[in-house]
Amino acid sequence: MTENQIGKIVVDVAFAIHKEIGPGLLESVYEAILAHELEARGLKVQRQVPISIRYHNFQFDEGFRIDLLVDEKVILELKSVESMNRVFAKQVLTYLRLSNRRLGYVINFGMSLMKNGIERVVNGLNE
Repeated sequence: MTENQIGKIVVDVAFAIHKEIGPGLLESVYEAILAHELEARGLKVQRQVPISIRYHNFQFDEGFRIDLLVDEKVILELKSVESMNRVFAKQVLTYLRLSNRRLGYVINFGMSLMKNGIERVVNGLNE
C-alpha cells in the first residue's frame, strides 16, 4: 500500500472518530481509538515510536516520539487543542526528515470542524 493510500484511510477514519465522539478528549484517548480503528482496517500501527537524532558522529536516542506510525510509512502527530499552530507541521516535517519518511499528518481532534484540523505534510513525496 502506498503512502497516499494509507493517508486516505487515516483521514477517513479520523473524520469518523471526530464525528462520533467529537472534540474535547485527551490526546491519548484519540491516539488509542485511532490506532485501534486503523488496525481494524488491516494496517500495522505503532504508538509512541522513538526517533533518534544523529549529530556529527553521535547518536542520541533522547530525540522525539512519533505519536502513531502507520505501516512503517506514514507519521501521525495527534493534537487535541482549540486551534492549529504552524509549528505542528514543522514538527512533523522534522520527524519525516529524521526518519527518512515521506508523508505525515497533523490531526487535531480539538477543532470543532475536523476539516480544519488535518494538515498533510510531505517530504519529497509525489502528490
